[in-house]
Amino acid sequence: MAGEDPESGGAGERAGGKRGEEMVLPQYFYDVPDVEERERTAWIVPLIVIANVVVLMVVMFVNNCPVHGGGDGGSRSCFAGFLRRFSFQPIRENPLLGPSSITLEKLGALQWEKTVHQHQWWRLLASIWLHAGVIHLLLDILSLIFIGIRLEQQFGFVRIGTIYLISGIAGNVLSSLFITKGISVGSSGALFGLLGAMLSELITNWSIYSNRAAAISTLLLIVAVNLVIGILPLVNNFAHIGGFIAGFLLGFVLLIRPQFGWTERQSLPHCQPTSKYKLYQLVLWVIGITFLLVGFVVSLVMLFKGVNGSEGCRWCRYMNCVPTSKWSCGN
Repeated sequence: MAGEDPESGGAGERAGGKRGEEMVLPQYFYDVPDVEERERTAWIVPLIVIANVVVLMVVMFVNNCPVHGGGDGGSRSCFAGFLRRFSFQPIRENPLLGPSSITLEKLGALQWEKTVHQHQWWRLLASIWLHAGVIHLLLDILSLIFIGIRLEQQFGFVRIGTIYLISGIAGNVLSSLFITKGISVGSSGALFGLLGAMLSELITNWSIYSNRAAAISTLLLIVAVNLVIGILPLVNNFAHIGGFIAGFLLGFVLLIRPQFGWTERQSLPHCQPTSKYKLYQLVLWVIGITFLLVGFVVSLVMLFKGVNGSEGCRWCRYMNCVPTSKWSCGN
């Protein structure tokens, strides 16, 4: 997944110098006089990045392409064979420079039969930490760094970590309802959850943005790029959609901000008290948590019953993978 900071630019300059990280990352879209908040130190996002890199290295070590011959017992040449045990599967099998589907399935990739009928529900969480290859991992890391860090600095690790995990699981639940053949891996659902949360945060805190058009256009660009990536093998567009919806609803619940000047008015002795949140913010909060809970319950019940969503939508498979002469969508 490719990413830029959807909330860059447009903010006013703070008095005095900037910390190093503020010089590197694009500025937030908030007008600083309206939103004076202490930026938190981001640590959960860097930790997730490190964990994803370590997991891919472990997966490639287990994959051992030279020994397993492309993952199917054959003797096909591995790509970048000079890496020896860490070399990649042939490009036709995995164009994202990564392991075989057999290895990914063994280590926790999302697979309908194992998840539903063999009750391996842990795959809904484990597959978030697996990636189809180096390209897939790098794109996800870029998105996570340029989106997740700024969100964590603004809202803290608890809320952003919650959105990340719940969106990732929600994306995998939707995937399990539509993908009954093959496997899928990646944190794309979780990352799309952050994008969805950014969109709902833009809506619920609309009046404090100084550059709304830039924020929306950047978000749409990132979403479009990721949807194109999602038509490649082993990358899951249904996870994108499910994660985005969950993150969008969670943003209304977790990323709500007090209205202008509420904190300052509370500290003034003769100031007329006002409501902390505007009415439309509270309405969106109720809508968000209601649809989120109902959606999760309905989806999980359908999943427990083994419902196959693709039976009622034959063309939906092309939303997840488009076969070409360079690769197939069978695995």
